[in-house]
Amino acid sequence: MADELSGRKVAILATDGVEQVELTGPRDAIEQAGGQVEVVSLHSGEIQAMNGDIDKGDRFPVDREVTQVSVRDYDGLVLPGGTINPDQLRSNGTAVAFVRDFVTAGKPVGAICHGPWTLVEADVVKGRQLTSYPSIRTDIRNAGGEVTDQEVVVDDNLVTSRNPKDLPAFQDAVIKAVASS
Repeated sequence: MADELSGRKVAILATDGVEQVELTGPRDAIEQAGGQVEVVSLHSGEIQAMNGDIDKGDRFPVDREVTQVSVRDYDGLVLPGGTINPDQLRSNGTAVAFVRDFVTAGKPVGAICHGPWTLVEADVVKGRQLTSYPSIRTDIRNAGGEVTDQEVVVDDNLVTSRNPKDLPAFQDAVIKAVASS
């Protein structure tokens, strides 16, 4: 449905090193569903995307810095992966607080691949069921989360997926979560 997200605004929290397809896939799907997307980052200007963490991808404009936004500005949040991107985000107190505020407000948060690292840092996975890229599953378990190896896992307002191959299911689940919030 082309207007499923009409009037809804979703933030994609990303910085340099973001896995390109994990930014563009959800962005395009949300926009095709009638939603508005803003790229929120640690700095202004542009962010450098990567393909497979090795090859430089495209550069993407930043709409707003994380220091300028609030959970009240958005109806949903997407945390794309790549290893560099979430590693930088989880080291930034403002970004971590932004993510924590989304989860505690009960608003939909989608995290794919290494994206759940920021959820771990925000201390919001205890008692929750998630999935992720295999290399961070121990971090999720150590933070009190339960890991399930499925293409998409929905636990209340958290939507998680394992890798870019899961993008179609992830995008559909994120759109459904934002539309029903």
